[in-house]
Amino acid sequence: MHSVIRPNSWVVIKLPSGVTKVLSIVPNTTISLGKYGSFPANLILGRPYHVTYEIQDKRPDESFSRLRIVPASELYEEVFAEEAAAGCSTPSAAEPAGVATDGELTLVDAESGEIVTRSTEELIETARQTLTQDEIEELKREGNNAGKDVIAKLLSSHTALDQKTSFSLAKYKLLKQKKYIRRFQILPMDVATLAHWQLEEREASKIMDMRAEMLALVGCWGNVHYGGEDVFLEDPKAASDQGVEACAKVQHDLLKGRWLVVDDTGGLLVAAMAERMGILNTDADEDEVAPEATDAPEVSRSTESAAVKEEKQGVDTEMADTTDATAPPPEKPKLLKPRASDFEIPFSQTNTITVVHGASQPNLSFLSYWDFDAVSPNHPPHPLLNHLLTLSWLQLLKPELDTSYSTPPLTATPETLSSWKPSRRGNFHRKRRRFARTRHIVDTTRAGGFNGLVCASSMDPISILKHSLPLLAGGAPVAIYSPTLEPLAVLADLFSVSRRTAWSSGSLPELAGKSPEELENWQGSENFPLNPLLLLGTSIQTSRARRWQVLPGRTHPLMTERGGTDGFIFTAWKAKPAEGKVAARGRFKRKADAVAGEGEATPDLDPKRVKVEENSAVESEATGTPA
Repeated sequence: MHSVIRPNSWVVIKLPSGVTKVLSIVPNTTISLGKYGSFPANLILGRPYHVTYEIQDKRPDESFSRLRIVPASELYEEVFAEEAAAGCSTPSAAEPAGVATDGELTLVDAESGEIVTRSTEELIETARQTLTQDEIEELKREGNNAGKDVIAKLLSSHTALDQKTSFSLAKYKLLKQKKYIRRFQILPMDVATLAHWQLEEREASKIMDMRAEMLALVGCWGNVHYGGEDVFLEDPKAASDQGVEACAKVQHDLLKGRWLVVDDTGGLLVAAMAERMGILNTDADEDEVAPEATDAPEVSRSTESAAVKEEKQGVDTEMADTTDATAPPPEKPKLLKPRASDFEIPFSQTNTITVVHGASQPNLSFLSYWDFDAVSPNHPPHPLLNHLLTLSWLQLLKPELDTSYSTPPLTATPETLSSWKPSRRGNFHRKRRRFARTRHIVDTTRAGGFNGLVCASSMDPISILKHSLPLLAGGAPVAIYSPTLEPLAVLADLFSVSRRTAWSSGSLPELAGKSPEELENWQGSENFPLNPLLLLGTSIQTSRARRWQVLPGRTHPLMTERGGTDGFIFTAWKAKPAEGKVAARGRFKRKADAVAGEGEATPDLDPKRVKVEENSAVESEATGTPA
């Protein structure tokens, strides 16, 4: 993640009122923050994140407002003052002392006995604020000192300010600062902030009411992590007249660190997984690293240095006659990168996310906040280009019915290709590249071996697991999110102990004669939609982080928190059922044999142990050591 604000990057602006704004920093534009003012976008480009700015008043000769960085000493001056006051070991006689009466706190001067601050529960009949609304609006229009003068005027015009408690006074000042102070803070775009913004201020249904803590739980139970260094397949160097036979083959030993995803949250779940895998943000030092040195000579610099050197040494230099038409032109160094063939696979074989979707194109619109567009034909470099693979359910289940997979690639001889127009040649290469990439994605997905399954979809979870469970490796975790409990409860019942017992009893006629591979790809029946032996440790859980107000005698959760669904997660682990019948083995003793004679236990006649003792006795005799 970049440490400074880049042009055209998405950022989060936190306003004093607690409202957040998500916008793109476009150069040479003006950013408007509503009642707090506006400023040019160029003023924050190249500046670090997590800095609080203050919008200053316009100067007489300028048409825009400048920004001032608010230092930490000014932001937390009240906190520092309270800590300094609390650090005094012995209060002076003039300091007010607290007296508790009838459950109310009243501050009384210890020397004069006058009441300095009363409890807010007392009734104050006099008018509190002498400023009218028109006067306040006039002060706001004047806009002096970034709103601080308005706050100072409001505090000085309050007639009952001395009758407030310290908590009430701090709450009153904070309320006025949120309303009038012209400050803001710029934060980088991350998944948790985007989820909170979409949930609280936008449409929560687009992300299935998925909160930040649920995103963290899904990633944790799905064991989503960095999957290893990138490994790419070699370019098959297919010629233009070669077809399917030239496609790169699937290498199962290279497929590692892969996760299967079903995402109906607009790409928010994919973004959370990519953030945990380290492939969401571009390299922070990508634009700052100097280009690597090449073997090609620098023409202007080397020619000039050679001429100067020969001139210093007094060597005559023969210059080419420019009027000679037969002289060949000077050769220029060419730095041409060898062009890859149409069947080159740009996807890494490790640390990848495979998204299965139900439409013609995946809905990953939220990835645009991290400068990634899944449907862009000419995308700039981004880590997700080589690590995000998408395919439809049709391509996964019935690839022969998908035209982009089953239609053979176009072929043409080099002579025929050279006779075409550039637009036709471009379409020819584009279709061949699309065929090779689609075939690679479908073949590698159907090969299975995924390290985990993560779902957040409105589809029936039973139908999802029916086709995705055979694609998981042994021990792979499964994490399925649902905003409601009922679908996950039905799913968990399919892996209950009673169903596992009935499945393993051998009394089901439809299971007779089926191999373990056929049982793993069980198409389901009325009583057994899924093989109950394929998942272990099934559970359903939920979690919700709530904010609390903690005060003496008034500790409670905030009443203004958003309601809605809590969300639930189904978790389990993929198991490989053992072949054949499983029988328990061990050493068992009858109670009658536990005591023989006068309290002497019968000797253990287990044949395995007797054989081991005989072998140890023979070894001791051969080596001369006691057994």
